Amino acid sequence: MTLESNSSTARGPYTRALVVTALLCGLAGASGCGKVITIGDAAPAAGSPAASAPATPQAQAPSTPSSPSAPAAGDTAPPSSGAAPQLVDGSAADNGLTGDGGTVRGAAVQERPPVWVELSAVSSPALGAHVVDVNRSTLYRFDKDTADPSRSNCEGDCAVTWPPVTVQEGGRVYVAGVDPSHVGAIRRSDGGVQLVIGGWPVYRFSGDEKPGDANGQAVGGTWFAVTPHGDKAMSR
Repeated sequence: MTLESNSSTARGPYTRALVVTALLCGLAGASGCGKVITIGDAAPAAGSPAASAPATPQAQAPSTPSSPSAPAAGDTAPPSSGAAPQLVDGSAADNGLTGDGGTVRGAAVQERPPVWVELSAVSSPALGAHVVDVNRSTLYRFDKDTADPSRSNCEGDCAVTWPPVTVQEGGRVYVAGVDPSHVGAIRRSDGGVQLVIGGWPVYRFSGDEKPGDANGQAVGGTWFAVTPHGDKAMSR
């Protein structure tokens, strides 16, 4: 998973070189265990096969251990400044963490990016399979964004109503039931690191107050809960 600039004018060598080794050795049959994954094979458009070629040596980050050194409890593991996020198999609880990593819910303002983020696949009678965060807040995609290349077109007031799902530099992204090959990240124009699924930037909705709320579904005919592969969850 790499970070790419959200602006076509800011794609410098630094942003092109931001990469992350997926820490998936515990995932049965994970062919990508220990490799450096580029944005192209970390977050392909939904339905596209994941690429298997590693990044060039010039783009590789320093080697990382085969499993994360997460604390036994709490959610204050210090991220590495300037580093790309680490993709970790399993929920945060599976990896010994408690709390929410700093992820807020509802209309609460995300003053700083979370130390870690969880992406979990769930299913409901109304939406079928879709993705939620550690607070069980429904996550959404926006039809006016693009998946190839991954780019957010929700800024300003839009990003207040639909806060982007961000993570700190060097933070961890725990995935449970979400195919790791579909998870990636982009650099927003404000410098934040936003997660993408299937190439689509993901958001929560400020109008979802309780766990399981999906009040943002089909708003404006452009906002939809996101599935584990980045597709739109369709109301049943």
